[in-house]
Amino acid sequence: MTKPDAGRRRGILGMRRPSSPAKAAGAAAAKPVSSGAQGNNPFVSFEYPNSLFGEILDWMLAPLLLLWPISIAATNHVAGFIANQPYDHHLGDNVAAIVQLVKVDGDRVTVNLPAAARTVLRTDESDTLYYQVVGPNTRVIHGDREIAYPPLPEKIEPGKVLFRDDRIDADAVRVAYAFIPVRKGVPPALVQVAETLHKREALASSIISGVLLPQFAIIPLAVILVYMGLTRGIAPLRLLQERIHRRRPSDLSPIPVTRVPDEVRPLVVAFNQMMGRLEENLQAQQRFIAQAAHQMRTPLTGLKTQTEIALSETDPAQMRHALQLIAESTDRAAHMINQLLILARTEASHEKLHQVVPLDLDALAREVTGDWVVRAMAKRIDLGFEDHGSPLMINGVPLLLRELLINLVDNAIKYTPPGGHVTVRVRGGRLALIEVEDDGIGIPAQERESVFERFYRVLGTDAEGSGLGLPIAAEIAELHQARIDLLQGSNGQGCLFRVSFPRRAQSRDAPPPRAARAASSGFPVGL
Repeated sequence: MTKPDAGRRRGILGMRRPSSPAKAAGAAAAKPVSSGAQGNNPFVSFEYPNSLFGEILDWMLAPLLLLWPISIAATNHVAGFIANQPYDHHLGDNVAAIVQLVKVDGDRVTVNLPAAARTVLRTDESDTLYYQVVGPNTRVIHGDREIAYPPLPEKIEPGKVLFRDDRIDADAVRVAYAFIPVRKGVPPALVQVAETLHKREALASSIISGVLLPQFAIIPLAVILVYMGLTRGIAPLRLLQERIHRRRPSDLSPIPVTRVPDEVRPLVVAFNQMMGRLEENLQAQQRFIAQAAHQMRTPLTGLKTQTEIALSETDPAQMRHALQLIAESTDRAAHMINQLLILARTEASHEKLHQVVPLDLDALAREVTGDWVVRAMAKRIDLGFEDHGSPLMINGVPLLLRELLINLVDNAIKYTPPGGHVTVRVRGGRLALIEVEDDGIGIPAQERESVFERFYRVLGTDAEGSGLGLPIAAEIAELHQARIDLLQGSNGQGCLFRVSFPRRAQSRDAPPPRAARAASSGFPVGL
């Protein structure tokens, strides 16, 4: 069963050391199956609103309701400032008039305030006015004593009227005052006039009422207008919804974008592209069903013919031969049905059906190769395995990866003549590689792309098959984000199938887990 080859021991399941990288990387046609791993989606954890209408309405009205109290506070401040201006001007005129009546003679300060002027200061129907004249010794010379003495400024400007807010008893007052210099080194004289705030508060209230009362009518009107504007703005979306609802279930044609708003047009374009891909998938399924029906019709027709021949035979030897042909036809039909089921289940593969787990590709390849020893021995083929030397971890579905390796090994054994060699090789680097190499009849370069198509078989071969093994392997590789390449075998003979898997990121603290053995199940396997 074995024979030496260039100083390297070959044998069925013999532990072969990896060959040189240059030899394994011969230039040939390649068939990419899948691109690299997909990036993270920044919108995975984002919770979209249930209603865009309500969301837009909230974002338009919420700032309005938030700014309304700020507007009230600002209006109150501005109204107080506006109300103070005329009354402060009048209060300052009273202070200036009294300053004109103050006489300074050395350190002596006198004031001559006529009775008529005092009467004018006291005659106010709304507010109470207080006035006082204070000498250099902070003694009240004339007027009311209730007004507090203000703090002295750093620089005294003669005759300049200053203002402050203060309290007299329980009333808030507005005080206007001015300092009168006496002489250097002596505190200045002081004239103060204070007034309660009733007129000011009444004026400020009138201003606030005049500004805020219209807002009570404007804000509800603004809410109604915003609601009506949004309703009219989303009307094209409702029309688009009606156009989609009126379409027949079988109508997958693109939605016209001529009357679609600009903001929604990219969404409709993406939807049209998705519908186009869906239509392509449906057409591919229909072609697959038609091809499968055609492929199934041939063995069933032959089986029926052989059954009729067996029923008509009376010679036991001829009848036994006919029954043997019937058994072979049944095996071929069962084999094709199994492969069709495998392909259908592979296409429907997702996490609910197949759980992705860490597994050792080296151990899995060793196990699958061992399962095919008997088949290789029956055909007098030298089946060998070259291990990686250490666990080679990837993320995958053990059941599907086992089926991928089974298809590649079976394909190599099937198309390798008796006495040939088949090698299963596992190599590691930036990627995890598994190779199945044979020195069989090979595949012409112009047909290497086609062998991954369903029901395609290379002409000129008498090996039995349905043309589904390699498409199944390609589907499984694509599910694992792997790449499958078909290269020319060593010494220009046979084929080399190389599958490149992304390696699993290993933790430095935890040792890599051993390979997860593919548990037996009802999943149809084997070619």
